[in-house]
Amino acid sequence: FDGAWDVRISRLFLIAGLALCLAACRFQVEQPETLGSTDEMQTGAADFDRAAHPGNRLYQEHCSDCHDGTVPKAPAFNWIEMLPASAILKSLEEGLMRSQAAGLTSAERMAIAEYLARQNLSDVSVVPEPRYCSAERPLSPGKVAAVNWGHDTNRFSPADVAGLKASDISRLELKWSFAFPDAFRARSQPAIGHQSLFFGSPEGTVYAMDLETGCMHWQFQASAEVRTAIVLSTDPAGPPMAFFGDILAKLYAVNALTGELVWQLKVDDHPNATLTGTPAYFEDTLYVPVSSLEVIPAADPNYPCCSFRGSLVAVDSQTGSLRWRHYTIPGEPREVGKSRIGTPVLAPSGAPSWSSPTIDAQRRLVYIGTGENYSSPAGEISDAILAINLNDGSRAWTRQSTAGDAWNVACMMADNPNCPEEDGPDFDHGSSILLVRHEDGSELLLAGHKNGTVYALDPDREGDLVWSRKVGRGSIQGGVHWGMAWGEAVLYVPINDMNNTRNGDFLDPDLARPGVHAIDTRTGKLLWSHVQENICHPDREFCDPGVSAPVSALPGAVFAGHLDGFIRAYNRDSGEKLWEFDSTPEILATNGVRGHGGSISGAGPVIADGHVVINSGYGLYNHEAGNLLLVFGVAGRDR
Repeated sequence: FDGAWDVRISRLFLIAGLALCLAACRFQVEQPETLGSTDEMQTGAADFDRAAHPGNRLYQEHCSDCHDGTVPKAPAFNWIEMLPASAILKSLEEGLMRSQAAGLTSAERMAIAEYLARQNLSDVSVVPEPRYCSAERPLSPGKVAAVNWGHDTNRFSPADVAGLKASDISRLELKWSFAFPDAFRARSQPAIGHQSLFFGSPEGTVYAMDLETGCMHWQFQASAEVRTAIVLSTDPAGPPMAFFGDILAKLYAVNALTGELVWQLKVDDHPNATLTGTPAYFEDTLYVPVSSLEVIPAADPNYPCCSFRGSLVAVDSQTGSLRWRHYTIPGEPREVGKSRIGTPVLAPSGAPSWSSPTIDAQRRLVYIGTGENYSSPAGEISDAILAINLNDGSRAWTRQSTAGDAWNVACMMADNPNCPEEDGPDFDHGSSILLVRHEDGSELLLAGHKNGTVYALDPDREGDLVWSRKVGRGSIQGGVHWGMAWGEAVLYVPINDMNNTRNGDFLDPDLARPGVHAIDTRTGKLLWSHVQENICHPDREFCDPGVSAPVSALPGAVFAGHLDGFIRAYNRDSGEKLWEFDSTPEILATNGVRGHGGSISGAGPVIADGHVVINSGYGLYNHEAGNLLLVFGVAGRDR
């Protein structure tokens, strides 16, 4: 889910389809919905009557006691319903839930799967057999593009990694594409290495495909949607590995050449824990940020809010063993009182970590950002930047950006006793921290904020402010939402500034600055701003010009995916648009599945080996649905 939990929106219940159901003293969240034009690609169709479905009774009788959000290790309802019906059925028939479902008939197991996913299994598309690579195109060890999340949060591809010049960008063309079957979102950032492309999917499949041709090398099935980027190992001494996490808080390591499982680890037993931020890989250790969605069940006045506390865990990349765990909130939550209806109130809670950590090898530190508290009181660790020692996980220092921020979904409901007294503003650090080094040796930590401000901090003085620059107006989905890019002393700042995402709609739409902006990080001076014109047709209700997704740069240019479905490239010096591609028209993808793009968010472009790769389609939180992965190359270039 989003690095800032983007549901503090009054229209979300009406438009994005998060329907609150209080059933059996339990809070349930319906699958978000999008425009009717994409209903055929999404689970949770608008005409699915969940209340009347026979799976409703079966779920209450056989499943709800464990999956109501209070049993450790049992994924909460709001996570399970994000899975496709086919994946849930597979778990009931031959997976982890096989013994629990042994007393059910085949029809009953199918009914439960359909009820949870709001998807009739008879409507699921028949997916063509994959086109596997021939023996002439084996997956062989090769170089890895160690850029972007997992390796370097600066999201800059040097010339020798990019294999692409700014002058080549105007000749980019779509080389091949992949359509995720029966999906309405595409948000796992791919990785390029070993002459191949590695990426996750909404149904939990991880793919390895030939970068040039799009033929399939292997596929691996995780337990649930793989939301993180795929991280490829760079240790020449060991076998090539691929690391990733799923939305049920499971971390995986597979052999990058074969797709065989090496190890897996459940990193947090809380029923609402999840992995959104990509693990950082450094010195045979994975640094894994843990977030959660406990803000949702908190909307039930009978739910004891709240017990989750964010963390960063260090995991041995070879064995999967836990080296240390650092809780963002040191003390365990305890009952501190009762609400006015008698529900226990637990605190302290919250402070999830949504984004990929940043490694500081020189100072032996790792930096993470945190989100809001879920229950009062709002402490000094929420909405903050934490510096943690690499060796033992101890805290080095903390710098808070937004004080007094405690919030959960109960605050969206009238007179709900589970809403903390602070009631927001839900301004998380959802964007990775950047550590940059200038030619004169000076270093800065750069942090983008959802209020539209960039903060430059001194890493040698515990995050003291060096300069700040207000770039956008800000909104609950950003401001700076998912991630900036830095290279050649230029910071590229994506600004979302959506106009329809706050209760009361009190943000001035005339102050919005959606688009891409550039800052000279040596001085904090704004170099240029490209505020994107709104080209969205009125019929496209979820179309928006903003940039929620992280941007990625190469020498002389920066690439950005916009919420209007366009991928655009801008000149480093002037902000002039160099190229654009509309990803929204329907196409027949390389894997034989029809699909189209939509809003681009969550994950950004990957630039390596002469290719630009990006996902399109993020059908959540007032965004347009889609199901495409797009691979671009330079027209006429032989490789």
